[in-house]
Amino acid sequence: MIKSELVQRIAQANPHLYQRHVELIVNTVLDEITAALARGDRVELRGFGAFSVKDRPARTGRNPRTGAKVEVDQKFVPFFKTGKELRERLNGRS
Repeated sequence: MIKSELVQRIAQANPHLYQRHVELIVNTVLDEITAALARGDRVELRGFGAFSVKDRPARTGRNPRTGAKVEVDQKFVPFFKTGKELRERLNGRS
């Protein structure tokens, strides 16, 4: 599912909301999650999961084509850990 499909499904399930308002809400939620992660905060949605940022330290890598050593800079990557309710629902225990 892509974001536009999510917006469309939410709008269909809530006919009292205009699709453009649903799109604004979805974009705002995603922007707030992104901003929190950029600050290094953890975002927890109970029952669904938690977003956090993990640190990948600098390391020496290898170019697979040439075999030459390459220095890979430190970077921060988003990480998502599923919540218990989501895991149970996916595994048919709900």
